[in-house]
Amino acid sequence: MYVCICNGVTERDIRQAAEAGCRSLPELTMRTGAGANCGSCVDMAASLLDEARGLRELPLPLLQHAA
Repeated sequence: MYVCICNGVTERDIRQAAEAGCRSLPELTMRTGAGANCGSCVDMAASLLDEARGLRELPLPLLQHAA
């Protein structure tokens, strides 16, 4: 799905940026261009970045405590 029509940034692009270590919306804008023009995608881009970072940063040692 396209998130930023102005710059052709997709949901996959945002997830790949998160996997590559992108941690903030300004960094995402620098890497992908999302939000650099009209800004209507900023909320969705930030949400997707947070979601992707959350999946990537899941604290696996927490699973040891559950056992």
